Amino acid sequence: MTTEDSRYEAVRSRDARFDGVFFFGVSSTGIYCRPSCPAITPKRANVSFYATAAAAQGAGFRACRRCRPDAVPGSADWNARADVVGRAVRLIGDGIVDREGVAGLATRLGYSARQVQRQLNAELGAGPIALARAQRGHTARVLLQTTSMQAAEIAFAAGFASVRQFNETIREIYAATPTELRAARPGRTSRTAGPCGDYGTATGVPLRLAYRGPYDSRQVFDHLAARTVAGVEEVTGSPGARTYRRTLRLPHGSGVAEVAERPGRGGWLDCRLHLGDLRDLTTATQRVRRLFDLDADPYAVAERLGADPLLAGSVARHPGLRAPGTADPEEYALRAVIGDAAVSGAVAAAYGTPLDAPSGGLTRLFPRAAELAEAALTEVGTSVRPVLRGVAAALASGALRVDPGADRDEAERMLLALPGVTLRTASAVRMRALGDPDVLLPPATPPSPHWRPWRTYATHHLWAAPLGGPH
Repeated sequence: MTTEDSRYEAVRSRDARFDGVFFFGVSSTGIYCRPSCPAITPKRANVSFYATAAAAQGAGFRACRRCRPDAVPGSADWNARADVVGRAVRLIGDGIVDREGVAGLATRLGYSARQVQRQLNAELGAGPIALARAQRGHTARVLLQTTSMQAAEIAFAAGFASVRQFNETIREIYAATPTELRAARPGRTSRTAGPCGDYGTATGVPLRLAYRGPYDSRQVFDHLAARTVAGVEEVTGSPGARTYRRTLRLPHGSGVAEVAERPGRGGWLDCRLHLGDLRDLTTATQRVRRLFDLDADPYAVAERLGADPLLAGSVARHPGLRAPGTADPEEYALRAVIGDAAVSGAVAAAYGTPLDAPSGGLTRLFPRAAELAEAALTEVGTSVRPVLRGVAAALASGALRVDPGADRDEAERMLLALPGVTLRTASAVRMRALGDPDVLLPPATPPSPHWRPWRTYATHHLWAAPLGGPH
């Protein structure tokens, strides 16, 4: 979508492939929509285009109540891009601006606040505060329409500094008061949320995690089920109707995420988040999205990889194949060094933080890097022990960063500089912890240059092939 005319053609054809890639505002109505909005196509002269929902809001448009543009998957560009804008968007999604302000975001990126503001405005039409504000508005709408919490509780849970700020933002974004927005929630005739169960925080916050295009949920659940760490993760149910559950270490406390395998007809996965502190809702949601690779662009991946004779068969057999990430990058880096899920489970049992109350098979959080840096680690082999301690110490000191805003090249260089870390381990961390869509794990079939920038997905297609090796 390089020109406004091509974007308008996507709007005319209601092309859902571009939901989240761009938004359009309609001057005659004052609303902004996603490309697939089912409303009557507006005249070209009345349409303007925006890279983000925040930019559309900043231009004075309110969100369409029919297509709910704030609920679309994020653009896959932010996963693929390794520059400061991509890193900033991932950090804002993780809630850094709400927790640390623009100064904290800039410090993590290694730029001044003014530089970050200028680059985001130039590319996205909105700065970090506007992007965070749009995200807070979306979180508030979810809580208003899926829980019975009081408005004041929702305001602070969504990250607003005051109830007044919350009320003003909701009116500006949705052209409705919080009360009106709650009254308009889907399925209002019932206090249930379909497969998610009762509304309310006692049984968790039910969410529908949207994705674009086809989604090979079986492949993702098979991948996760083969690697579960006892006490930290579990997969229950039979194939086709499984539930993945895991513990989450979050900025304000701990939580448990549950995701159902069977996709919803509208293109979403049902999720339920049980949180010790509802201020963690946005962060937890984004981390689950990264784990399940829900912001991917399967159309772009299939177009590139499906043209390769080696991968064409797998691309045809596995429409919507995804590359699972991680809900906790630091945890994954440590697990990648350990290598074996059973040994990781033993390490978690010995050094992990117990939950206040077990939840099914979930009993603890995976141990922090600082805890493993000083631990005896008798649960792991003697050859792995010093490597694990070295990586844990580098993570604990901050010398090695694998958070959403980390520089991927620098993280890989740092990992390879640590004694005993192999190229395969560093590549695995880059693939899953850092979310790089262009990694080929060694040793592997000699790659084709045409696989770029989707070599991570090529790797998963190679694994999915009938003769694919262990991974």
